[in-house]
Amino acid sequence: MAIAEKNLSDAFHETLKDVYYAEKQSVKACKKSAKAAKSPELKAAFETHGEESTTHVERLVQVFEMLGKPPRAKTCDAMQGITAEMEEDLEEFGDTPAGDAVLIGCGQAIEHYEIARYGMLKTWATQLGLTDAAKLLDLTLEEEKKADALLTQIAEASVNSNAHVSKAKAS
Repeated sequence: MAIAEKNLSDAFHETLKDVYYAEKQSVKACKKSAKAAKSPELKAAFETHGEESTTHVERLVQVFEMLGKPPRAKTCDAMQGITAEMEEDLEEFGDTPAGDAVLIGCGQAIEHYEIARYGMLKTWATQLGLTDAAKLLDLTLEEEKKADALLTQIAEASVNSNAHVSKAKAS
């Protein structure tokens, strides 16, 4: 019995399951980051993006429905790695002046992964003629880009300079 050859539609569905898992982890990471952040502006940014990420999960459910498939998550090794690094960084730097800067770095690692995945899914949806799915994925893609830009703005405006403490002051 011959096994059917995989195609772009299969890749789209498998990646959708991966991103569904990743986005659910992003909601948790935003909550944890908001709790750990010392800067009120950074705390608010993580809280807001956590709410957006909940909407992203809902949009992914809609895309699954458009495909006539149940929303199922597939463990995303990339997101597990990023969140494991975030845990390590929070342990090591959470109570230091560099804590917020490290949180921003972790948040941006998540955003960059999501931007790459949503960009790819949007392109594939367009190629597969899934116009409505492409629109939903594009909405999320733009929100991920805005979240990334906001984290950069917060880092450059205050957090990174607050993280710079000379060794003499630190001891």
